[in-house]
Amino acid sequence: MPYGGRMGTKGFGAITARICALTVVGGVATSLFLAGCGSESDDAGEPRGASSTPSRVSADSSPTSTITTGLGPANRSTTPTVVYRPPFVERVEWTDTEVGPSLSIFPTTSGRYTQEPSAMDAAWREVVELDASADTPGMQAQFDCHWRFARIIEPEKPSWNLEPGRPVVSEEDMIGARCNPGFAEEY
Repeated sequence: MPYGGRMGTKGFGAITARICALTVVGGVATSLFLAGCGSESDDAGEPRGASSTPSRVSADSSPTSTITTGLGPANRSTTPTVVYRPPFVERVEWTDTEVGPSLSIFPTTSGRYTQEPSAMDAAWREVVELDASADTPGMQAQFDCHWRFARIIEPEKPSWNLEPGRPVVSEEDMIGARCNPGFAEEY
């Protein structure tokens, strides 16, 4: 039979699938080997539905790919689940703009793509740890707006810029001003 497989009396259903995959996510390589995915046991004694457990590769802010496989055909899934871990902020940097001082927040890959509900608060704590002068209600409101909306609209935007001179406004006004209340976005 081509490709070195065995063909039993039951046809292709008796062949045990063997898959070896290498996935690169965020510059981190993860390998996965699945065996025993066929509907029958093979001669090596692998039980029906046997699967390997993926290794988790974790580095600061590098997404972790987790592959899950369940027993039985209804629960079998090989879709990777990417888990984004802190840190969410790479660095912060003050700049002078046409509208005055502006704090540029440079998010990490995790900061751009995490869906973890508690990540916004954790990311704000990272900003304040990097520069305590950012800890004002208006700056946090701008950050929260960028976290909730700018990440979705423009996830690859290099930085999110927060200005201490912007007024504190309601969440509705903040959204209406595209996270830049009081005056136009600086460039």
